Amino acid sequence: MTEGNFVDYVKIHVASGNGGKGSAHLHREKYIAKGGPDGGDGGRGGHIILRGNKNLWTLFHLKFKRHVKAGHGEHGGKQRSTGGDGEDQYIEVPLGTVIRDTETQDILHEITEDGQELVIAEGGKGGQGNWHFKSSTNQTPRYAQPGIPGEEHDITLELKILADVGLVGFPNAGKSTLLSVITAAKPKIADYEFTTLKPNLGIVEYRDFKTFVVADIPGIIEGAAEGKGIGHRFLRHIERNSTLLFLVPADAADIVKQYEILLDELRRYNPEMLDKDRLIAISKSDMLDDELKAELKSELDKNLNAPYLFISSVAQQGLTQLKDKLWEMLNREPEV
Repeated sequence: MTEGNFVDYVKIHVASGNGGKGSAHLHREKYIAKGGPDGGDGGRGGHIILRGNKNLWTLFHLKFKRHVKAGHGEHGGKQRSTGGDGEDQYIEVPLGTVIRDTETQDILHEITEDGQELVIAEGGKGGQGNWHFKSSTNQTPRYAQPGIPGEEHDITLELKILADVGLVGFPNAGKSTLLSVITAAKPKIADYEFTTLKPNLGIVEYRDFKTFVVADIPGIIEGAAEGKGIGHRFLRHIERNSTLLFLVPADAADIVKQYEILLDELRRYNPEMLDKDRLIAISKSDMLDDELKAELKSELDKNLNAPYLFISSVAQQGLTQLKDKLWEMLNREPEV
């Protein structure tokens, strides 16, 4: 999937169908001069329904579809015949889609399961025909109910990627390179900051045909929670990850400080982020000789409050241990 095809935010105007009018028909037949009321009910207006689809990974298919309208219910007929219901309109969305009211920004629903359906705008009810209003004192009612109008809403769809592991790091920390090495994903890679402009997903193939999903989001910079840089726009994509993998390059001026800045940005964005399992990968460690690595390890043991590993995506070092550790963390029994 190219970056241009990754769409994780769209606004849509939805309108359900109006209910059909009830009929005020009076029965007429040869030799039956006054057959009485026999007007049928109007049909229901069509619903607007959101449906989860596990085969979708983006909202790109809705990028140019800004208005969705359902069909109107048909009017009632004679001989108590009910009008047909309006055609429902389905909007297929990827799992992890959050539905907001565009005006208030309140969260209305979330789609997290394949096939899950939510009626976001109900079709109007059809009006009752005149035969419902027949009584001993009014045996030929010449009126019927009109149909109820449908609903109209402006909604915003936001995609929060459903992945097992979220990659967190500063720009140019090597996240895209790592993703390209441990998965079949082909993210854009270059030697400058903000190469990644959209989130990337990759599936890691583990032992015995097991797999897990890793999400790489654009790099975070200090102040991201206040809107600096571009990483803040995508922080929601790692809200659902059960495990966070922090990538800090071995040539960073201060590895511990970089990790603490990243942790603080996540805390300021959403304090619940700190409840997730965390693992630190010291990337580009092929630049370290044994003596430097031992010296760095001694310092990290004292100051880091999370498990860490030395890896090198380019030199293919420590990647098997990284996969083993991530798999262990993802499948750890929850503490009671």
